[in-house]
Amino acid sequence: MFDIQESLKNLPDKPGVYLHKDQFGEIIYVGKAASLNNRVRQYFQSARNLDAKSRAMVSHISEFEYITTNTEMEALILENNLIKKHMPRYNVLLRDDKTYPYIKITAAEYYPRILKTRIVANDGSRYFGPYADVRSVNQIIDLLCDVYRLKRCGASKFSAGHRPCLNRDINRCRGVCEGNISHEEYMEAIASVTAFLNGRDKELSDHLRERMNKAADELDFETAAAYRDYLAAASSIIEKQRVVLLSGGDIDIVLSARGETDAHVVVFFVREGRLSGRESHHLHSSDEDSQAEIVAAFLKQYYINQSHIPKEVLLDEAFADMEVTEAWMSELRGSKVRLYVPRKGEKKALLELAKNDIANVARLLDEKARTQREKDRAIGAAFAELLGIGAADGDAPASEAAAVSGDAPDSEAAAVSGDAPDAEATPGGNAPAAETDGVVDESAGERLWRVEAYDISNTGGVDSVGAMVVFVGAKPSKKDYRRFRIRTVEGSDDYSSMQEVIYRRFRRLEDGDAGFAELPDLILVDGGLGHVNAVMQVVQGMKVNVPVAGMVKNDKHRTRGLVYGGAEFELKSRPLIYHYIGEIQEEVHRFAIEYHRGLRNRTLIRSELDDIEKIGAKRRAALLAHFGSIDKIKAASEEELAGVPGMNKMAAAKVKAYFSDKFVENQG
Repeated sequence: MFDIQESLKNLPDKPGVYLHKDQFGEIIYVGKAASLNNRVRQYFQSARNLDAKSRAMVSHISEFEYITTNTEMEALILENNLIKKHMPRYNVLLRDDKTYPYIKITAAEYYPRILKTRIVANDGSRYFGPYADVRSVNQIIDLLCDVYRLKRCGASKFSAGHRPCLNRDINRCRGVCEGNISHEEYMEAIASVTAFLNGRDKELSDHLRERMNKAADELDFETAAAYRDYLAAASSIIEKQRVVLLSGGDIDIVLSARGETDAHVVVFFVREGRLSGRESHHLHSSDEDSQAEIVAAFLKQYYINQSHIPKEVLLDEAFADMEVTEAWMSELRGSKVRLYVPRKGEKKALLELAKNDIANVARLLDEKARTQREKDRAIGAAFAELLGIGAADGDAPASEAAAVSGDAPDSEAAAVSGDAPDAEATPGGNAPAAETDGVVDESAGERLWRVEAYDISNTGGVDSVGAMVVFVGAKPSKKDYRRFRIRTVEGSDDYSSMQEVIYRRFRRLEDGDAGFAELPDLILVDGGLGHVNAVMQVVQGMKVNVPVAGMVKNDKHRTRGLVYGGAEFELKSRPLIYHYIGEIQEEVHRFAIEYHRGLRNRTLIRSELDDIEKIGAKRRAALLAHFGSIDKIKAASEEELAGVPGMNKMAAAKVKAYFSDKFVENQG
C-alpha cells in the first residue's frame, strides 16, 4: 500500500512534475514545481491553507508520482504534455480545438496566388491572420483577385497549346498561361496585395477610385459601377479591421471571461497595428480557479500548437511563473516574447478596448452554451418519446417484437460472438437503455445522450471495412471514432461484416481497452430490419444491455426512418430527430467510405507496381511522386523512367517491359 507520509520524506529538492492519483490509479492532477519537496508537501499540510478546490482534490489523492527535470522550463513543457495526454479532472483544461483561417500568398510560386488556409506551414509562403470572420476572408480574397486579376489556377507550367481556363475567358485573369503579363508586372500587383493585407489600404482605395473616375469620364458607367462596388467592399473590410496602434506590430491580447456556468478565454489578434479578429475558447475549470490561473493554464495549452507567436502578449493581471512561461514561449518563437500587463499608453487603451468587449462575449457564449444544452436535452427527450429509450421509466415499446424474432438472417453470429443468444432476450432492439456513467456536461451537471453509429463499405466485397462514429449530445465526438478492417468475412456480406465489427467493439470493452470503455445509450446501424437483427444477435450474445436501431434510407438515398422494436418510425414529421439522424447517417457513411477508398487505392497501386522486378517500396513511391499516376508511368519512355531519383537503366527497362507485356496480354 502506498504510504504518502513516507513518500513525502523522499521528495527531492529539484524541479519536476508531480502526478496525483485517486484510489483507482487515475491521474487527477498534474502540476510542476521549482522544488518538488516544497510544493508537494504543501498539499498534505493543514487544510486551512488550501482553497476549496485543493481540499476537494486532496481528499481523493491515494498516491502520487513525480518526475524530476533539470530546469523549471523543462518541467513546464513536461507538465503541459502530461496534461494534454491525461486530461486530469482537477486541471484547467482547454476543451476546444479551433483552427481559424489565414490568407496565404504562395510566394514560393513564380506567379503567386492568394488562398484561404487553416494550416500554416514553413513552405516559403506569406501568411496573414488569423481571421475570426471566415466570410471576411472570402471577401478579401475575391476582392483582391478580381481587382488585380490574379492567377487562380494551381498550374505552374503551361505547355504549348495550353487552353486557358474560364477565368481568362471572362477576363478575371490576365492570362499568365498565355504570356500576356510579364513577371515583373505581376509581382507589382502582388506587392500591392501584400501592402493591403499589411494594413496599408490607401493604395488599393486610390487605385479603385482612379479606375472608377476614369471609367465614368469615358462614359463606361457599367465598369464605373463595378469599381464603385469594389471600393465599397474594400471600405467595409477595412472598417472591420480597426486601427488601434500607431506603432504597428503584432500583439495578442488574452483575457478570461467567466459566464454564468462556463469559463472562457478570448484571444484578440492585432496584426500590423490592426485589430483583425478574435477567437474564444471554452475551458473546463472549477469556480475556485482565479482568472489569472485560467489564463496561465490557457497560454501553455494554446501556444504550443500555434505556428505564429507574436512578440507581445497583453494580459489583464500577472500570474505565478509568468517569467518561466515567457521564456518557454520565447523558445517556441525563436526570439523574445514579452508577457506583460500594460499600465498606461496606447497598449493600456488597447487592453481596455478588448475588456469592454469581454462582457458581451461572455453573454454570447453563455447563450450559445445554453442553446446547445437545450438541444442536447431535446434530443434525449425526443428519443424517449419516439422509441421509449432514455425515458424515466426506461421501458421500450413492445410493438411487433414477435414479428422480428423469426426474421434474423442465417448468419455466423454465434461463431463471431462465441456465445449463443439468450433465449429470453427480446430481439429487434428492445433492450432498455444502457446503464453507463456516460458523458456529463459539467457546466450543467447533466449526462449527455451518447450514440454510436456503424456502417460497412466495400467494392464488390473487396477491401471491406467498418466504421464507428460517436455523437455526444448533438455534436460528433471525433476523438471516439474508430475504424475496422473486416477480417473474418469473405465477399459482400453486410450482416456478417456488421456482426464482426460489433463483436470486436464490445470485445475490446471486455478486454479493458480504455478507448472502448464508454457504453452508448443507443447503437445505430446503417440499414434496416435485417441489419438490426444481425447486430442484436451479437449484442445479446455478449450480454450487452444497449438498444439497437436501424437508419433506413429512401430510394433517393436520403434518411427515411428508424427501425426499432420491429417497427419503422417515420421521421419527417419529427424535424429534430430527422436532421439529427440524417447528420449521423451522412457522417458514418463518409467516415466508412473514406477509409475504404484509402485501402482500395493502396491496393490498386500495389497491384500495378509491386509485381515488377527491381521495384520496391522506395522506387514505387519515387515513380508515383514524379509522374503522379500509373497511367503516366505507363506512358513514360525508358529514359524518363531512368531519370527518376532512385531509378537506374535496369529498373527502368523492367518497368517498361512489364507494361509492354501487359499491353500485349490485353490485346490478345
